[in-house]
Amino acid sequence: MKVILLEDVKALGKKGEIVNVNDGYARNFILPKKLGLEATSKNLNDLKLQNANEERKAKEILEAAQAFARDLESKSVVIKMKAGEGGKVFGSVSSKEIATAFKEQCDVDIDKKKIQLTDAIKAFGTYEVPVRLHQQVTGKLKVKVEE
Repeated sequence: MKVILLEDVKALGKKGEIVNVNDGYARNFILPKKLGLEATSKNLNDLKLQNANEERKAKEILEAAQAFARDLESKSVVIKMKAGEGGKVFGSVSSKEIATAFKEQCDVDIDKKKIQLTDAIKAFGTYEVPVRLHQQVTGKLKVKVEE
């Protein structure tokens, strides 16, 4: 019997796959536990429409992330820090401080976990900080650290 999986089933397949299983396994395990549906023409058509809808949504999200990345390139954030002896930065700038400064200056929320700092910024100057907006999109944000 051919079955469309509604959830991931260990040792059988992932959600959305069409698998061939024994009739008893399908009737006694997969169908009663709502892990899958029988692969009728109606259910196959529904699966095809659902996959097309998910692809369209994923494409829209990707395009929105790319647009935000282009918008991010034009913006910059200014962070004021205290200077220690000899003009050195007193402390360091972390991704949390960059996220809060961006929210205050540009009125847009960025999750601090998406800001990918290799090390904390410990000197004055201008830096380009990568921001991971999507699996395939990484934007660059200019961060200017001033006294």
